[in-house]
Amino acid sequence: MSSTLAGIIIGLIAWFLVRYLAGGIYTVNQSERAVKTSFGRAERIPGVTTVNSPIASGLDADEKQRYNYPQVRVIMPGGPYFKWPWQKIHKVSVATQTVNMAFDPEAPAANQGGKILEAVTKDQLNTGLTGQIRYRVSERNLYAYLFGVRNPIAHVMGYFVSVLRERISTFEAPPEPGSTAGPGSSGISINDLRKNLRDLNEHMDRECASSEARYGIVLDASLITGIDPPPDVESALAAINTAHNMVSSDISLAQASADQRIELSKRAAEIETLKAQAEVQPLTALASQLAALKGTGEGALRAYVRNVRLGLFGQAQQVVLETKR
Repeated sequence: MSSTLAGIIIGLIAWFLVRYLAGGIYTVNQSERAVKTSFGRAERIPGVTTVNSPIASGLDADEKQRYNYPQVRVIMPGGPYFKWPWQKIHKVSVATQTVNMAFDPEAPAANQGGKILEAVTKDQLNTGLTGQIRYRVSERNLYAYLFGVRNPIAHVMGYFVSVLRERISTFEAPPEPGSTAGPGSSGISINDLRKNLRDLNEHMDRECASSEARYGIVLDASLITGIDPPPDVESALAAINTAHNMVSSDISLAQASADQRIELSKRAAEIETLKAQAEVQPLTALASQLAALKGTGEGALRAYVRNVRLGLFGQAQQVVLETKR
């Protein structure tokens, strides 16, 4: 009887060692980070919160109070590590992932099966947006990702879509260099959006930079690749664009012709000015000489006039003289 009890005790000890001690050994892969909890509480860094981190620089005062998460101890790749039975390991992948911007994690069938995101432009044109979002889990705010938000990617996608739709509904293209027209002068907002896709993507990157502090997810880039109206509007829009291009071409030709005429007029005026200066210069020189002769005395000027007359008489074939009766 005693030997049987001893065997039971030894078996329980062996089961405990295998079940909890050997089972408490774990490793963390290179693309993973881990957080350990004891009785459900994560191991925290005393006195350090999200507000103390540079990732909170994009939050205002109210948001800093709302998203003030504690900083937890992050278990880096490696191992083997050990945990006690009352402890739990939460592993997350920090690898960059790509998802369609129309994807809704809570309703996969929405947005035409997660393929096209609809938005309304400032001139009330319903348009479809296509593109992708690159994101990764932030190891600097794992508490928010693991414990602060129930479904972080759903929150991030919802935040991104709301910012994007607001930007689409108010977007105005910046004026072209040298143009006197104000923003949005083309009158067709979808054309402005297509021409400024890069600016739109950069705006989304700036506006979503706070997602790391909010939800523990870093948006690496937003890649909006297509902005298309409904099929029944595409043909009308193409006709408008064609007419707009023709008008722009005619205006450019008219401006070029006017510039050419102005340049020719300037050159003609310069030529006539040079001719007038060439004719005036000898007269000016002669006047200066006569003034100099007059300054030497009355006789010198009369002698000059007599010599000029004699030269003219010598060249003339006939001379008509007036005589007094």
